[in-house]
Amino acid sequence: MIRVRFAPSPTGYLHIGGARTFIFNWLYARHNSGTMILRIDDTDVERNTQVSLDSIMEGLEWLGLGWDEFYRQSDRLDLHQKAAWSIFEKGLAYRDFTPASAAEDADSSSPEAHWLFNPGMRDLTREESDRRAAAGEPFVLRYKVPRETRTEVIVPDLVYGTVTKATADLEDFALLRSNGGPTYHMASCADDADLRITHILRGQEHLANTFKHVLIFEALGAPVPQTAHLPLLMAPDGAKLSKRKHGPVVSVTTYRDAGFLPHAFINFLCLLGWNPKNDLEKMSREQLIELFSLDGINRSNATINFTEEDPFDPKSIWLNAAHLHALPHAALAAALAPFAAKAFGPAATEARLLELAPLIQERIKLLPDVSAVADIFFIDKLPPYDSELLVPQNGDRSTARLALEKAREVLTAVPDFNVAALDPALRAAAAELKLKAGQMFQPVRVAACGRKNAPPLFETLEALGRATVLERIEIALGIL
Repeated sequence: MIRVRFAPSPTGYLHIGGARTFIFNWLYARHNSGTMILRIDDTDVERNTQVSLDSIMEGLEWLGLGWDEFYRQSDRLDLHQKAAWSIFEKGLAYRDFTPASAAEDADSSSPEAHWLFNPGMRDLTREESDRRAAAGEPFVLRYKVPRETRTEVIVPDLVYGTVTKATADLEDFALLRSNGGPTYHMASCADDADLRITHILRGQEHLANTFKHVLIFEALGAPVPQTAHLPLLMAPDGAKLSKRKHGPVVSVTTYRDAGFLPHAFINFLCLLGWNPKNDLEKMSREQLIELFSLDGINRSNATINFTEEDPFDPKSIWLNAAHLHALPHAALAAALAPFAAKAFGPAATEARLLELAPLIQERIKLLPDVSAVADIFFIDKLPPYDSELLVPQNGDRSTARLALEKAREVLTAVPDFNVAALDPALRAAAAELKLKAGQMFQPVRVAACGRKNAPPLFETLEALGRATVLERIEIALGIL
């Protein structure tokens, strides 16, 4: 069975690149009837924060995908240490008693890692190593990269193809720190082996680590998981997305707070670096599961288009609107409720939003748009507006007054204040006044809504109710 994992480190918020990695792992597991594991890689105690962990969990929970198994790496330290010492006992690692320095946790991908190994430590006899350790001398446990018996490490990546690295270019990397704690490499591989991870889907920046990880898996006698490294997410300026440079737009919770639907955001992230190989852009969860495959992942990096003035990619807005417009009215009302309550207070109940959903659904792109689209249904009085808006095309102020006076008469008398009665009554009134329908309807629409662009007229009048409509017509007549 396929087993995949998402292993965030709680040293910052949930980055949208991390969210995409989680989503791709989840889709791969679901497509293959496999297992999705969430593992919090929290062994870096100096940098871990509860705030970061809370932010990561908030972001993942908002996505609403879930996971099948959950682990915290900090609960598994004994496993990591036993795995490291098993490698030592096989003669594949050695104690390095070199005084602590920046090189203790050096990684060949970092500029500080200018050395490959310390011959004096690598060639210590086991007896001398044991004696110095027993005397209490601090040491780092290092993997002994083979240099005479092996020339390269080969990684058959499922996205980038076969990649190799010469063992001569790999440093003897640390497995355990001088305090006995595991390094990232050791903890990650020990956990992956113990959890029987079969496939590792992660960002392309981790490809350099994979060569070391292959050596660790082999030293543990564990199957080497297949890897699929994902293209990076880039900003319009060509730089990798980062909070320091690009701000909160790279945080998942920013999209949540801005009023994106979770699935619309998932849909958007999926299209960054993955192609379903058809013309679909808007996809349901079921479609994503059915269509997802590693063959569709691109090697080239994906760019998120945003500006300082507009922090969200236009395609993300378009997709969100498309998913919003397809929601059942009850689901739309539930999604809008917290944003409407913030804008309008207790009157904006879910039940009231359900009544209004057919009128406002097509006019909303992000959930907070409800404050601008539905305001006419919740405010007691419209803000002052230009009386010229009441004047219809091919008409004047007298035309507008005539139309509103007749509308007041008709709307007062109509027995049922609903679309079925309002539509024919106002059309008949226009005919009686020898006005075109638009000349009749525009003054009424502006009087009732305060603007020309509003939801369908008769449905809006019914939703507002007779008393409110008549009151607003009186105010409009007063400014003509």
